[in-house]
Amino acid sequence: MLADGPWATLIIRELLTGPRRFTELRDALPGISAHTLTNRLRRFEAHRLVTRTAYPEIPPRVEYELTELGAGMRTVLDAMGAWASTVPEENFVN
Repeated sequence: MLADGPWATLIIRELLTGPRRFTELRDALPGISAHTLTNRLRRFEAHRLVTRTAYPEIPPRVEYELTELGAGMRTVLDAMGAWASTVPEENFVN
């Protein structure tokens, strides 16, 4: 599965707001390592969920953005959120 494992849905969620730089993504996801974020972004790029655009500037700037295919994950995440809002809080274990 393309969006399995830890962090996948959170990275997608962050990219749903628009293009993001690597450091913006890392800062938005406390606890994720640079290594894990890099690996996930590369995997998403290989599966055409994300595009990586490198701008020839000094210092270099790279942005990640969801493709149309990746943006289709919005409906999945929205459905998960809608379902979660129907579950009584006492069902969640701390």
